[in-house]
Amino acid sequence: MTVKLAFAALLAAAAARAAAPAPTVAQAQAFIERAEKTLEDLNTKDNFANWAYSTYIIYDTEKLAAAADLAYAVETAKLAGEALKHEKLDLPADVRRKILLLKLSVSAPAPEDPREQKELADIQAWLQGEYGKGKWCRAADKCLTLPDMEDILRDSRDPKELLEVWKGWRTVSPPMRRKYERFVELSNKGARGMGFADTGVLWRSRYDMSPTAFTAELERLWEQLKPLYASLHAYTRHRLIEKYGKEAVGDDGLIPAHLLGNMWAQSWENVYPLVAPPSSDPGYDLTKILEARKTDEKEMTRMGERFFTSLGFEPLPPTFWERSLFTKPRDREVVCHASAWDVEDSQDLRIKMCIKPNAEDLVTIHHELGHNFYQRAYAAQPFLLRGSANDGFHEALGDTIALSVTPEYLKQIALVDKVPGAEGDLGLLMKMALERAAFLPFGLMVDQWRWKVFSGEVKPEDYNKAWWDLAAKYQGVKPPVERSEADFDPGAKYHVAANVPYTRYFLAQVLQFQFYRALCEQTGHIGPLHRCSFYNDKKAGERLNRMMAMGASRPWPDALEAMTGSRKMDANAITEYFAPLKIWLDAENAKRAK
Repeated sequence: MTVKLAFAALLAAAAARAAAPAPTVAQAQAFIERAEKTLEDLNTKDNFANWAYSTYIIYDTEKLAAAADLAYAVETAKLAGEALKHEKLDLPADVRRKILLLKLSVSAPAPEDPREQKELADIQAWLQGEYGKGKWCRAADKCLTLPDMEDILRDSRDPKELLEVWKGWRTVSPPMRRKYERFVELSNKGARGMGFADTGVLWRSRYDMSPTAFTAELERLWEQLKPLYASLHAYTRHRLIEKYGKEAVGDDGLIPAHLLGNMWAQSWENVYPLVAPPSSDPGYDLTKILEARKTDEKEMTRMGERFFTSLGFEPLPPTFWERSLFTKPRDREVVCHASAWDVEDSQDLRIKMCIKPNAEDLVTIHHELGHNFYQRAYAAQPFLLRGSANDGFHEALGDTIALSVTPEYLKQIALVDKVPGAEGDLGLLMKMALERAAFLPFGLMVDQWRWKVFSGEVKPEDYNKAWWDLAAKYQGVKPPVERSEADFDPGAKYHVAANVPYTRYFLAQVLQFQFYRALCEQTGHIGPLHRCSFYNDKKAGERLNRMMAMGASRPWPDALEAMTGSRKMDANAITEYFAPLKIWLDAENAKRAK
């Protein structure tokens, strides 16, 4: 086709669009009903395919899951594009919200050009594939996977070995850099076609406020949290200097990333033995108790279910016990990473978990069942409104339940004979702080980097510099060796390579403590917040269910108000929870400052 003919075809297409009658409210309602039915059917097929793959990993199930994923993603993107023509109509509130959620459900909007759509899909698949198969070879015959390297970072106390492994994993990501640049270009082009300035603006539009207001809200929450994090950071840094020496840590106030027991320095619980307070014995060993009682996997899950029935919720359906995966099979490979599933229409609920009789898995079970009971609570909502009020609520809900697994709760369910005194609380709080408080700035900075990349504030030639500038600003962490723009350290994090928005995890940390405090206040709890359990409180259950049943039908401040009485996120619940630890940290830091 000549340029002249191509231009004529474009003019004809534009004229046809202009001549088309304007859509009506009735057409918008019919569209959204059709879209919901289509997506629900595809989602169910996708869930069954992925359950089969996760619980029976072979070549065939992998292909079936990939095909189902692609079908759902393609149709979602197509319908999100169609939804645009109905946006300017004066629609009923529920239809308007469904169209908004459909439009915002795509994390990497595709351009209109089919060739660029395919290119974008191919890049996304390639980036995830590169990450998934990434290995680092110490020698020709000794290659390590990411889990292998994470084990070394968790257990080793040899700084040379830690550095070697830290650098080794980051040899996987440099080939991603050029592809990622093109991914940003294509995704931004798709976002502009949907009316957004860039992909980052699209992401920030998911929170029932303007993108600018949401950015300010995150900074407000971080300002509430900085004093706690600063105290934890200073104490941890001093203890690492005692272990590894001033030369290994440096004198710039930052912590070298490889010394914190985690590949991304995002959580620090693996260095607990190096930083534990002198009085850190909780007075019981829950793992030994579970083992001594020969508590099996289903009984541990029943314990979690009984937490919810004590709040007034109905027991899980029989199919949950028939179809869930509780243990690792001997005859096949499965994905053991714990997850909660709503396979079909919020009626076929399951968990997938290779449960071991230990304290960590008991807490995880309570968390995962939180997702299942949330899924069932919003089952009556239409398909597009089945979900949490914003993407931080679901994770927050599961963790809220996990926070209630306290010594007091263990006494109530007869796992311990008596509630231990407060002498071991500092150890419990330190473990929790290294896991959750240490994560907060990382949960914030990943998307801070991406939003700057999407907007063009950070150019491709500064990708790596900007990443480490933000790590220093928010985490107080630095690379242990010189990095350059030949590296692509952001791509060494799964959520960057896979284009998974990350701010949800920061919000979940804030919301879970706010939910927990509200439910503890409901019980009339007196004493330190970290000692509260709302087990067996029916009114707490009513409040919880009121929020969960809303699903995504209302803006998140409405759901937050139903749970907490406040329409505003408040990180002060975190500072209240960790208040005894912060007092101790500040005293220890003051001693070392002398």
